Amino acid sequence: MDVTKAVIPAAGFGTRFLPVTKAQPKEMMPVLDKPTIQYVVEEAVEAGIDDILIITGRGKQAIERHFDKSYELEDALKADEKLDRLDRVREIADLADIHYVRQKERDGLGDAVRYARKHVGDEPFALLLGDTIIESDTPCTANLIDAAEAHEASVLSLERVPWADVPSYGVADVGDSESVGESFPVADFVEKPPREEAPSNLAITGRYVLTPEIFELLETTEKGVGGELQLTDAIRKLETVRGVELDGDRYDIGNIPSWLRANVEMALNHDDGEMNDAVEELLEAHFA
Repeated sequence: MDVTKAVIPAAGFGTRFLPVTKAQPKEMMPVLDKPTIQYVVEEAVEAGIDDILIITGRGKQAIERHFDKSYELEDALKADEKLDRLDRVREIADLADIHYVRQKERDGLGDAVRYARKHVGDEPFALLLGDTIIESDTPCTANLIDAAEAHEASVLSLERVPWADVPSYGVADVGDSESVGESFPVADFVEKPPREEAPSNLAITGRYVLTPEIFELLETTEKGVGGELQLTDAIRKLETVRGVELDGDRYDIGNIPSWLRANVEMALNHDDGEMNDAVEELLEAHFA
């Protein structure tokens, strides 16, 4: 089992961020000096993947333009001898081989994943949600790939969330498994359960490695929560699924509080000392 491809769904409306996302994809929301989806692509690349399919939708052309080569901008930077910035712009276009397919109708994450079938074929693949940033010492996707290749099975990243937030997530039933360190078997999943019916507070975090069987299962899965085709419902039908508890920080850039937290915390941890100082001074001025 060799994982060499990644799929990034990026077709959602981003309604929690309106009106900003009326004309701008939520995946292009900036966190510090990069759009959200660039962090996601870089995570896949750091995991050893250079073949990436981004599933877009209507009005998402800015994503394609961001990862395309920009001759005019490069010429202007070169003429102004802004060579550091020129290198950064060139690096974006050279990150990976990025392909695109448009989801014709937004009908759930499961439907979006179905659009990857022709590109992925009969190979396992990594799936990274385009509006979620995960900061960790070892890329989350790399950890999942290691576990998937070791056990030849689908593997999901799971995170313990506050019990009050459980109804917003797909939640794992891990039975008596110890969800620490290495990967562990998952008995079942429940999509957005009421708190009192949730088997745990281990939530799916937007990072997966899936075997190609998922495509056949999606074709036979009925629409679920919200009247949409839920990926979680198809994953439940897989013969073997394992989980890895997230080691790092996850930021859901689809909502404003998490986006703000991402900018502040990532600025404080950034290797740019000037940026660190600016944020620390701001925080001290308001909360001292």
